[in-house]
Amino acid sequence: MAGKPKLHYTKGRGRMESVRWLLAAAGVEFEEEFIETKEDLEKLCNDGSLLFHQVPMVEIDGMKMVQTRAILSYIAAKYNLYGKDLKERAWIDMYVEGTTDLMGMIMYLPFQPADTKEKNLALIIERATTRYFPVYEKALKDHGHDYLVGNKLSWADIHLLEAILMAEECKPDILSAFPLLQAFKGRTSNIPTIKKFLQPGSQRKPPTDEKMVALVRKIFNI
Repeated sequence: MAGKPKLHYTKGRGRMESVRWLLAAAGVEFEEEFIETKEDLEKLCNDGSLLFHQVPMVEIDGMKMVQTRAILSYIAAKYNLYGKDLKERAWIDMYVEGTTDLMGMIMYLPFQPADTKEKNLALIIERATTRYFPVYEKALKDHGHDYLVGNKLSWADIHLLEAILMAEECKPDILSAFPLLQAFKGRTSNIPTIKKFLQPGSQRKPPTDEKMVALVRKIFNI
């Protein structure tokens, strides 16, 4: 029997958090080996583990996978979360790319200078409520299903829930104008594997604080 996937990253969310979400939602147990110093990162680079000298890196099925998108699409396909045909996969990809764009804005907020944070937070809220969330609200309304694609849980749903919860950390009532997304959040949060991941003590990581920002800057020479 194959061992558990092993995730190599810092103790922060960053680009690895969506991988943690997807594995957890699929009911897959995983191990984590944390990069805590610049030397830890250099060791992975020097032993040839990092194809492009970048993390995240996931050891799975005998591979040392890098590049977040490649890792996520492999896991989605492996655990039947990537649609039933090419068209469904294309829709999942489009929805995921949208939530990835929004989450990227939120992810980088703690690393921005203090004098620009307020402006960038306002931009996140504006983009979430006028560009991104209306798309998902309309999709759920138009087809009347519980999930975004094929009336079946997919990577797109898991990614959207992660994005919603990140956006709510920026503005708790950000879904106030989106009743279908509110209902979607309630449904997907109660899927047993996801509910377990949302409980205290899980491998889900907390929002990025100043201590984590300082550590990431030190490890990656930012």
